[in-house]
Amino acid sequence: MSKLLTMRSAIADLVSDGASVALGLQLEQMIPFAAGHEIARQKKRDLTLIGPISDILFDQLIGAGCVKEVIAAWVGNVMMGSAYNFRRAVEQDGMKVFNLTNFSVALALQAGAMGVPFLPTRTALGSDITKGNHFFSPIFSPFAHKEPLWAVRALNPDVTIVQVQRSDRDGNAHCWGNFGVMLEGVRAAKRVIVVAEEIVEPEVIASDPNRTVIPGFLVTAIVECPYGAHPSPVQGYYKRDDAFFRQYHEQTKARADSDAWLERWVYGVEDRRAYLNQLGTCRVEELGVKQHAYAASTDYGY
Repeated sequence: MSKLLTMRSAIADLVSDGASVALGLQLEQMIPFAAGHEIARQKKRDLTLIGPISDILFDQLIGAGCVKEVIAAWVGNVMMGSAYNFRRAVEQDGMKVFNLTNFSVALALQAGAMGVPFLPTRTALGSDITKGNHFFSPIFSPFAHKEPLWAVRALNPDVTIVQVQRSDRDGNAHCWGNFGVMLEGVRAAKRVIVVAEEIVEPEVIASDPNRTVIPGFLVTAIVECPYGAHPSPVQGYYKRDDAFFRQYHEQTKARADSDAWLERWVYGVEDRRAYLNQLGTCRVEELGVKQHAYAASTDYGY
């Protein structure tokens, strides 16, 4: 049975109401916006979003009414500051937020990937981030004399969604650039959706095994979606659309403004192709790579 699905089918089949979903694990690049927009179009509800520095995709899903709670180190518009839907949800609607650090998000996902209930750490000692936070429990190591540590509770997302440069039809995926906590998130998840800029033949993936950072046996579904991470960048394919982040900041300050933005860019487009048509050919071409920087060829022979 093929793992290659449309975005609509992948989200419909694998993201259920009430699910915990890890997104934006590669920090400021390769954020799976196209997948997030399909989640909003399908009106998924009561989701728990998991991520480290979570950019405006979290804000959009919150504005779309998809989110019950957030587990993250930070939510906002990295370029501009505040994310207005997030702020409204917390300040006015009482949305629950579990505040972690970037490192403790990584530890929680790594614990989930290892199949252990927690990982010990010194991080957050002396800070307020642990107060009333069930992701942290104090422990004492039998190997360190009277030294307190925090046990960071494991996270196992129901679904992890990641964007990569290329994959074959079985989900064996090449990715390069900043991984963030993508690998931990993939290994910890119960189901994995890989969104690829392009689907290539297995021989292409097999030609560079060290770049195959996601093995196909961990992948539940693979979706081909060019520009699926816009407005965030995908190294080697397109750059960050800074203007789009600025425009989002200006166009979502009030709830009605955010609703209008979602109507134009999410609900009002059927799929990513329609989204790109609305973005415009000139703007899409301008985002393309202008100065290539190729890696040296590698000889895997003996």
